[in-house]
Amino acid sequence: MTITSPAPGSATSEPAVDIPPIISVDDHVIEPAHLWQTWLPSSYRERGPRIERHRVGELRFVGGAAGFAFDVDPADGSGHVADVWIYEDRVFPHKRPTAAVGVPPEENTLHSITYDEMRKGCYDPVARLADMDLGHIDKSVSFPTFPRFCGQQFYEAKDRDLAFQCVRAYNRWMIEEWCGPSGGRLVPLIIVPLWDPELAAAEVRWAAGQGCHAVCFSEVPPRLGLPSIHSGAWDPFMAACEETDTVICMHIGSSSTVPETSADAPPQVTTVLTFANSCAAMTDWLFSGVFERYPRLKVAFSEGQIGWVPYVLERADDVWQQHRGWQGSTLPEPPSHYYYRNMFSCFFRDRAGVRMLDVVGEDNITFEADYPHTDSTWPNSKAVAEECLAGLTEEQIWKAVRGNAIRMLSLPADPRPSTASTTSTGR
Repeated sequence: MTITSPAPGSATSEPAVDIPPIISVDDHVIEPAHLWQTWLPSSYRERGPRIERHRVGELRFVGGAAGFAFDVDPADGSGHVADVWIYEDRVFPHKRPTAAVGVPPEENTLHSITYDEMRKGCYDPVARLADMDLGHIDKSVSFPTFPRFCGQQFYEAKDRDLAFQCVRAYNRWMIEEWCGPSGGRLVPLIIVPLWDPELAAAEVRWAAGQGCHAVCFSEVPPRLGLPSIHSGAWDPFMAACEETDTVICMHIGSSSTVPETSADAPPQVTTVLTFANSCAAMTDWLFSGVFERYPRLKVAFSEGQIGWVPYVLERADDVWQQHRGWQGSTLPEPPSHYYYRNMFSCFFRDRAGVRMLDVVGEDNITFEADYPHTDSTWPNSKAVAEECLAGLTEEQIWKAVRGNAIRMLSLPADPRPSTASTTSTGR
C-alpha cells in the first residue's frame, strides 16, 4: 500500500523544533484471529471468540452500544467479503476506519474488510515495530478493538465464567505475545472484569507483577449499567491501582456512548464532539473525592484532546468556591489541585490547547499517534508534533512527547534535556 496522510496542518512562522522519539499513549491493536483460540484454556476455546469470513452488507453507524447495523451474508450475495468476530450470538466485522493507516483518505469509507486488506502493523507486533520506526514512535500503548475500549464486550456477555476467561486470555496475550518480545517498546495495557471490582483489583495486581502498569476503564461507568465512581464500589480496584502505580486509562467511547445532538445530524457532528465524553469524565473525577482517599492514584483521559481543559478547571474551581455552601462540597482543595496532581490528558492536533499550556499544565499532557485509526498522525507524527509544539522550550517538548508518559506509565526514566529549565506551569 502507498503510505499517505493529510498534511500536518497550516504553515507556521515558528522555527522548527527538535522532537525526541515519541511515546504514544493512545494507539490501538486489531486483535489477531488466533488470540482466544490460542490463549483460552482448551475447554473454553470452542465457545470463545473466533474469526469467520462472511459477506457483510452496508454498515450503518447507529451510535451507542449498538455501534453499527448491518446484514450478514445478504440473500442477494451482495456486500463486502469480511473477517468477522463471532462471540456468543453476536457478530462484529472488521471495519476500514479502525484499520485506516496506509490508505488514502478518500478510500477510508465505512465498509467491512478482511485482515488481508489491513496494514500488517494493525495486528502483527513485528510489523507494528517497523511502522513505529517509520513514524518516529519509540514506544506505544494500544487499546483493544474487539473487546472495545474498556473490555465492555465481556461485561455484556451472557456467560460470565467464559467472559472472565476471555479477559484473562486477552491480558496474557497482551503482556506475553504482543508486548513481551518488543524490548519494552510495546507497552502493555490490560482490561479487567468490570462486573466485579475485587476480581478487577486482583487482575491489576497480577498484571503489575508482570510489569504492566496501565489498565482500561470506562469514562462514565453508569452508562454501562455499572456503579459510579462516587459510589465507593470501585474502591478495591482503585486501591489496587494506587498500590501498584497503575494508571487508569479512559478512552473516548469507553462508556459505549457518543455525544449526539439529533438523530439526523451528520456524523461529523459527533466526531467533533467526542471530547465531551472526556470533559464529563474529568469533571466527575474532579469532584469525586477519590483523590483524597487515594492521593497517589493516576488517571488518564485518552483521545480527548486538551483545548477544553482550561475552561473546565476554571469553572470547576469557581463552582467549588461559589456554590460550596448549598451544594455541600467536602473537597478541602479546589478541583484544579487534583487535576495537576493526579491527571493526564493527551492530544495530537490541538494547537489551541498548546497555546494555553500554562493552564493545561506542561506536566499533565501526553502525545498520541492513534495508529491505526482514521485520526492517526502516522507516518507524519513527528511533523505534526513539530508544528503543534513550535515555540515551546526543549524541556516542555520533552515532557509532552516523552517525560510525562514515562511518569504516567511507570517506565524507566529518561534523562531530561541538558538545557532544561525546572520551572513547571499550571501550578
